[in-house]
Amino acid sequence: MRPEFVHLRVHSEYSLSDGIVRIKPLAEACVKLDMPAVALSDRNNLFALVKFYNAAQAAGIKPIIASDIWVVGDHSNEEATPLVLIARTDAGYRNLCELLSRSYTEGQSMGVAGLKRGWIEAQADGMIALSGGKDGDVGKALLSGNIEEAKRRTTRWMQMFPDAFFLELHRTDRDGEEEYNALAVNLALELDCPVVATNDVRFLHQDQFEAHEVRVCIHDSRTLDDPRRERRYTDQQYLKSS
Repeated sequence: MRPEFVHLRVHSEYSLSDGIVRIKPLAEACVKLDMPAVALSDRNNLFALVKFYNAAQAAGIKPIIASDIWVVGDHSNEEATPLVLIARTDAGYRNLCELLSRSYTEGQSMGVAGLKRGWIEAQADGMIALSGGKDGDVGKALLSGNIEEAKRRTTRWMQMFPDAFFLELHRTDRDGEEEYNALAVNLALELDCPVVATNDVRFLHQDQFEAHEVRVCIHDSRTLDDPRRERRYTDQQYLKSS
């Protein structure tokens, strides 16, 4: 049986800080890769939704509506961390839209439009949540050695999203990934939490990595050869085949 894989975390050019995937080529690439569906999870927005939906439908690909959001801590000194929210019902889509709007109207802090966990909990119906991998709040706790806190955070997310919260695994050659993956799998087994593999896609083809880095540098007001700039991405974050 041929392996089947669907990308659930893709940032397009509408993720202005860290994505260069164009919508129509994304749909065409999924057809070539024989993938039945794809999720577009732009950073804190649904700006590409209509264009994405139309392109995917025209290509015979099921469009999955999602967004990569920032979770701001319950306490002011807590670091903002990513979480992927995926609409699985009409109610979930409406909840996602309302949460994104709220992040801009009420959740602005230090240049980040974020959502408090309590806000998400109140409107979690109809959505699937992915943990954000090593950069999510669970991943941060695991890599800091605080296993009990990681368990507490995972349990809370599982309660918010019954049978719909997944610990996210990546293998893109970024620092800490393999250590995180091992810890996350052990945690998943202990808590009976499902896992999902994503490639945290930022560009369609591997040879577009440098162009992507230019986009990131423009957003961060850095230059490519600046030794001080943070290298957050690798050339493995492309739309890989199954």
